[in-house]
Amino acid sequence: MIAIPNKTISDFGYVRVGAAVPSVSPADVELNKRSIIAAIDEARKHGVQILVLPELCVTGYTCSDLFNQSTLLRNAYRALYEIAAATEGQKMLVAVGAPIVYRDLLYNCAVLINDGRIAGVVPKTYVPNYGEFYEQRWFASGAGVSGTFVGADGRETPFGTDLLFYFGGTRIGVELCEDLWAPTPPSTALALAGAQVILNLSASNEVIGKHDYLVDLLRQQSARLHAGYVYASAGYGESSTDLVFAGNGIIAENGTLLASTPRFTASPQMAVADLDCDLLMRERRYNTTWRESSRLQQADFRRIVLSSDIGPEVKVLKRLLDTAPFVPQDKDSRHLRSAEIVAMQVAGLKRRLEATRCTKLIVGVSGGLDSTLALLVAHRAFVEMKLDVAGIIGITMPGFGTTGRTYNNATELIRSLGATLKEISIVDSVRQHFRDIGQDESVHDVTYENGQARERTQILMDFANKVGGMVLGTGDLSELALGWCTYNGDHMSMYGVNASVPKTLVKHLVEYFADVTTDTHLAAILRDIVDTPISPELLPATAAGDIKQKTEDLVGPYKLHDFVLYHVLRFGFDPEKIYMLAVRVFDSEFEPAVIKHWMQVFYRRFFNQQFKRSCMPDGPKIGSVCLSPRGDWRMPSDASAALWLQQCENL
Repeated sequence: MIAIPNKTISDFGYVRVGAAVPSVSPADVELNKRSIIAAIDEARKHGVQILVLPELCVTGYTCSDLFNQSTLLRNAYRALYEIAAATEGQKMLVAVGAPIVYRDLLYNCAVLINDGRIAGVVPKTYVPNYGEFYEQRWFASGAGVSGTFVGADGRETPFGTDLLFYFGGTRIGVELCEDLWAPTPPSTALALAGAQVILNLSASNEVIGKHDYLVDLLRQQSARLHAGYVYASAGYGESSTDLVFAGNGIIAENGTLLASTPRFTASPQMAVADLDCDLLMRERRYNTTWRESSRLQQADFRRIVLSSDIGPEVKVLKRLLDTAPFVPQDKDSRHLRSAEIVAMQVAGLKRRLEATRCTKLIVGVSGGLDSTLALLVAHRAFVEMKLDVAGIIGITMPGFGTTGRTYNNATELIRSLGATLKEISIVDSVRQHFRDIGQDESVHDVTYENGQARERTQILMDFANKVGGMVLGTGDLSELALGWCTYNGDHMSMYGVNASVPKTLVKHLVEYFADVTTDTHLAAILRDIVDTPISPELLPATAAGDIKQKTEDLVGPYKLHDFVLYHVLRFGFDPEKIYMLAVRVFDSEFEPAVIKHWMQVFYRRFFNQQFKRSCMPDGPKIGSVCLSPRGDWRMPSDASAALWLQQCENL
């Protein structure tokens, strides 16, 4: 739960949805009505703004030939208006399943109720008649049906499959059960016409393996549509004459399962989650395939504008958020993700080596995380290509800030992998360079630091020329985002395998290598590297020989920067929204003022350092975001950060 002071979740583009599974009894309309109203009351307590209930829940789905009985239909119709009356003043949109007679035909319908009245009725398009389903015995298809009828309250009510509902700032489309399983679900046309949230009223029975397939179907449809998908299916109380209904309340968003109810329970259940419509709209704007599909949309929809007064005013965000969005939380998932990432890095490097016919790789190895990962990837690539690993030349270049711990780890790592170790001190050459340009060695400024970084790169490049090899870059995505690299120094290489791997993930990739190796000595080295403070080691060590220059003290915590980076690149969120999320996610770790400060640092550096990214080396994209100017990110190097920094200042 994330509390939002002074604002509601709607201010940040969220809408709270619920998928309710009430207890029902076939043909007992009075009992079912009470169960539905109880579910609406329960939803109100949870702050739900849009609620979905199962298909035909007013009568029960399993009434069979009782659907031909006027008594059942009349009472169901009356109950709908009583349910509607119970919602008056609640500022909620409720979708209820009921049989409706329209122009002398019976339809299986979703009835949309808002603030005491029936706002529209959507009939089921695809009426199944196979296997255990024989709905065509009673119900007509709603395909192509469009019109209105005068309801029991005397109001004219829209009826048809061409309805698109506008509720506050949210656009909503509706389909029923089998519609989702069709080759071209109605939700596809609805989403292309603008629906951000799809509601599905269902009564899908359980058979072995069907649940997993259903969840995948819901996730995939929400992903294809860049939409939120809210699904409620029949549960306890339906007839078990021939079928079993488990009760599924499922909420998905853009391919991610947000919430679901337990199955096979005897009590009512409800799944509740907050959909991020801001995120969904960004995905649609960004995706050119969506743009073209939307342009070709032929269906014409009637817009039903509901109350703009959406409520309740929810101030607590009900949504799971990761402190490390680039890193899976559980170890098994991290191992699987790590194995896939390494395979991608290795595949990219192997192809580059094949294309250049290169059998020598030059890697500057510092004993830090990034160079360790690059060396490990190089080693695996050579092994898979059956190249002599001695062709990997690991060069350690001790300077003014090199400590014994990083030096020993670097040299031991190279030896353990069977690569060729070469040590070249940069102290004398950098001192000569300082004399040449008139730099006082006692002045530890940017020239002092960058002079060392560029000398190291010069050594790597020239040694690569000498042996006919290729310099492998070690810099990661987080460093590129912050510009935490020396231009034409460690910024440059001939291929950068870590270019789209964020710093928070680099650590886990090195841990992965430590976990899978059978070499206990190598594993110990890797684990010590993981535990070593991150540092460029460009300033002299402490009197005790420890690292003095710690990157995160200077540029900020990488876990916080990676959190900001993910939401900036992946979803284009405003600083205010990212700050709101970060304050709540890191509430026990960083004070709000600290988060604000480092966010300002992030935006300032992100804009100011674009020139380094504009000419970055080739490297494989491995995740959903990267900063390559040939791939995901194009930005003028002189773009102004004023709008973003002003918003940060006002936090």
